[in-house]
Amino acid sequence: MSDTTDVAYSGGVPELQDELRDIGYLADRGLATATLLALRLERPILLEGEVGVGKTELAKCLARLEGRELIRLQCYEGIDTHQAIYEWDYARQLLQVRALSEHDLSDATTVGGLYSEEFLLERPLLKAIRAGERAVLLIDEIDRADDEFEAFLLELLSDFQVTVPEVGTIQATGRPIVVLTSNRTRELHDALKRRCLYHWIGYPTVAEEIDIVKVRAPQASEHLAGQVVRAVHRLRELDLIKPPGVAETLDWVDALAILDQTDLDADAARDTLGSVIKDRDDLEVVDRDLDHVLGG
Repeated sequence: MSDTTDVAYSGGVPELQDELRDIGYLADRGLATATLLALRLERPILLEGEVGVGKTELAKCLARLEGRELIRLQCYEGIDTHQAIYEWDYARQLLQVRALSEHDLSDATTVGGLYSEEFLLERPLLKAIRAGERAVLLIDEIDRADDEFEAFLLELLSDFQVTVPEVGTIQATGRPIVVLTSNRTRELHDALKRRCLYHWIGYPTVAEEIDIVKVRAPQASEHLAGQVVRAVHRLRELDLIKPPGVAETLDWVDALAILDQTDLDADAARDTLGSVIKDRDDLEVVDRDLDHVLGG
């Protein structure tokens, strides 16, 4: 782990894998290499993959590993730049106006003071710019935002500065670690991808996922971990609307452990399917093929 946040990670790929594993994140060599390059080159990293494979979790673990603040911008349809950068605290401004006399309001200096930094509400992007190298900026599910917002991000990631008309230009003194995630609900523009290092996170193999369960849910026996992971892999082979990710695998193991189940039989599976399957139609599909899912 780095001793200071303004120095790039000094270890190699194996060391990064080991340190991430120590805090509960298992990264294969490809992901660890892409992450190391992003840290050393101070470039954003774009992680694409299925839901629940650990894209967001990597940003959280990097914040822990590097001793930085995690600043998360959750993208959604219709998000605009003001919601992502800054807004004015209109409620406090109104209270200030009411407290001023009519004479005070005629003074240009007083009026201008209503748009000072005292009334500026930081949103994630401005907060990350001000934090600089003390932060990890997670831009989560960028594919949910529209083309206009994506174009704005392109500019921001190039200069790491924003202009607030009433205050001026605010520029980062150092670059935060930037992680973008996408579930590929739409294709991102090539221009944004060129600004980033890229890595696709697929579903882990059976052996890799069992290893993840051992690290994240050590209370589960190796026998139960193997049963659950193999069942989840069979679920992913079905024609489901929402195939389960690694997060659902861990949820299923935790649910079985709470119920003191040491074996994944049909009754235990039916009782806990809501931990791994999150769609009504999918539940019906799985119920019909439960014997196959359990390896019968």
